[in-house]
Amino acid sequence: MPFEIPWRGHPASYLWTMPSLSRFAAMLLLTTASTSVWSQTDSTDAPMVVQLTGVVVEGDSLGPVPFATVYRARDQRGTITDEYGFFAIPARVGDTIVFSAIGLNSGRLIVPDLTGQEMPDRMSVVQPLGRDTVMMDEARIYPWPSRERFKQEFLALRLEADARERARRNLEFDPMALYDRMADMGSSPQENFRVLQARQAEMAGYQGGVMPVSLLNPAAWGQFINALRNGDYGKR
Repeated sequence: MPFEIPWRGHPASYLWTMPSLSRFAAMLLLTTASTSVWSQTDSTDAPMVVQLTGVVVEGDSLGPVPFATVYRARDQRGTITDEYGFFAIPARVGDTIVFSAIGLNSGRLIVPDLTGQEMPDRMSVVQPLGRDTVMMDEARIYPWPSRERFKQEFLALRLEADARERARRNLEFDPMALYDRMADMGSSPQENFRVLQARQAEMAGYQGGVMPVSLLNPAAWGQFINALRNGDYGKR
């Protein structure tokens, strides 16, 4: 015998005639079914999310472009490349990815639909960026704001009539004054290194023996007396 619902009105009105526990179970069942149908419809219509990874390089040298900007044109959100030009960004199928860096032309990439491939949710790219060359017009730089000011300042210069006289004046110097200045400066680091190397070589030659004593050396005494007369020890 077929089962018949003893209510001839609207189905929503029939829920209120049911017991409270049955009414709660029916409402929960309807809510779950509608949510499941909506989720399946939404997941079917929404585009697939693709994990986009790759490297940004220069178009002429193929060198990596560090700290370049990579973002989605849809929501203006993205990331930057690391020091090796590597990046990773999630995007939907059909999104436009913009690549930009200072001194280089911007690049764009539309994420394709990879359905049917082995990994449709992953994509790797190598994005080249060409150099942004700007040709500027010729610019002439003058030291003065106007021709009249340049003429005035040029005529006020005191130029020597003879180049030989200028050269002679530039080369005039006192050799003794230059020597005194060099003596005050002391030895250079290279000279100190050579003296140290010579002393170490001399000590290595007497390794295992006794170094000679110059107390009875007439040449050493002569150098000592001349140094006293010149006042070398007083200067030190």
